[in-house]
Amino acid sequence: SGIFTAALALFTDLNVLLNLVSIGTLFVFYMVANAVIFRRYVVVGYTKPWPTLSFLCLFSITSVFFTLVWQLAPPGPLRWFMLGASAVTAIAIVQIFHCVVPQAMIPEFWGVPLMPWTPCVSISLNIFLLGSLEAPSYIRFGCFSGLAVLVYVFYSVHASFDAEGDGSLDFKDMESLERINRSVLC
Repeated sequence: SGIFTAALALFTDLNVLLNLVSIGTLFVFYMVANAVIFRRYVVVGYTKPWPTLSFLCLFSITSVFFTLVWQLAPPGPLRWFMLGASAVTAIAIVQIFHCVVPQAMIPEFWGVPLMPWTPCVSISLNIFLLGSLEAPSYIRFGCFSGLAVLVYVFYSVHASFDAEGDGSLDFKDMESLERINRSVLC
């Protein structure tokens, strides 16, 4: 891994690497913020995921629209009107979701405060920052993500099943596995 990283840094422009690291980090933060909301509002088998998934898609689309207007619209009163309208729409979407969909799981000790507002701010900021990156960064990100998915499918999935089969991933009982999952995900 170190040799691969050194070779990549040696033969690649620094701005290309910075954009690739930035897009990867921002995308992960965006996905984590979505997962925090999904995990708090959806319990598999007990609640329906569609209201939460619809909210996350609608809020993300509104954030993308805001970012596109910011990047592409010519300066003037129309631009400011569209930015204000999309901001008000995003706030309304979050408030409606907050009032209509109850939280399915409230953490016992500590959880993200001001739910769902804090993760929504993170989603908006990450999408806004993603919109400031250059188009070739997205192509590189897509290629590296595709490569990572191939490594996962052809190696990691089988390695984890093999580890489970030979006892490397041995859990005494299902309750301890559930306790570990709760502590990691909450």
